[in-house]
Amino acid sequence: MVLSLADITPDVTPDELVAQLVPPSMFDEVSFDSYIPDPAEPSQAEARDACRAFAENVVAAKSKKKKGLFGKKKPTEGTGIYLDGGFGVGKTHLLASIYHSCPAPKSFGTFVELTNVVGALGFNRAVEELSTRSVLCIDEFELDDPGDTMLVSRLLAELTAAGVSIAATSNTLPGQLGEGRFAAADFLREIKRISGLFETIRVDGPDYRHRDLPPAPEPMSDTELEGLAQSVPGSTLDDFDTLCRHLDSLHPSKYNRLVEGISQVCLEDVHPVANQAIALRVVVLADRLYDAGIPVRNSGAKLDEIFTEEMLNGGYKKKYLRATSRLLALSRFSPAEENA
Repeated sequence: MVLSLADITPDVTPDELVAQLVPPSMFDEVSFDSYIPDPAEPSQAEARDACRAFAENVVAAKSKKKKGLFGKKKPTEGTGIYLDGGFGVGKTHLLASIYHSCPAPKSFGTFVELTNVVGALGFNRAVEELSTRSVLCIDEFELDDPGDTMLVSRLLAELTAAGVSIAATSNTLPGQLGEGRFAAADFLREIKRISGLFETIRVDGPDYRHRDLPPAPEPMSDTELEGLAQSVPGSTLDDFDTLCRHLDSLHPSKYNRLVEGISQVCLEDVHPVANQAIALRVVVLADRLYDAGIPVRNSGAKLDEIFTEEMLNGGYKKKYLRATSRLLALSRFSPAEENA
């Protein structure tokens, strides 16, 4: 019998959320040496070199801290680096390389995962837990929710004061006037009193997820999709509306566990989502599926038609474009594919 994501209701404890703050499995083996800059985009090599230097400074600071373990001196303030660029230019690869190069304990998570941890632990316990890290890496730093941005800004101020260094990435919209300048200015304005700690780095280039690749596959018929789900062990098969209702009933912090062990996700009768709250849940699901490298197949509308034109022109445009890019990439994966 084929599994259904809508029938899975995972349970995740706060401590498990903290333990999950590691890079996605597809970035387990990446390094600065494995990052191949595009010769046509000099900012990529410059960003790699800046990230390597940042990681070396974190290592040096941690070593100095160990030597002065029994002293009474106030901890040296952490430093920061912020990578801004378009979709699929290798920012997460560089961020994961920073993580792998720094000493334990350390943490890596998306902006959303970090807010989930703070919500689950409470602010004071989250500060206590994360202040032991040599570095906190935050992928997809978001500025579209003032409440969350203020919460994380306050958290970062506490952590950097405790000596934790911060590495963050964010996406710039394709064709946005001024691109990196405005995105970096927004970031620095929002984090206010710790903005002076951050070096801002621009990473340019086309989206590698779709570089020199054929168009995403056309949607399948329901019959073809059901046959595919039955033929691949570990596949799930869900009616799109039913899955959306289930996603709405689950806290996004549980989506990692929801897709754990799944080999392929099959979605029947995909169509544009009218409700923005549901659409944002689909974004989080797309992120977790992409992190796990789980292929997606569908019937109904194309995967790049899930988010309406109104949504793509609204305040959450970055989220929807990122999710679309990732879903299209997943539509090209095969269940047996290793996604390094």
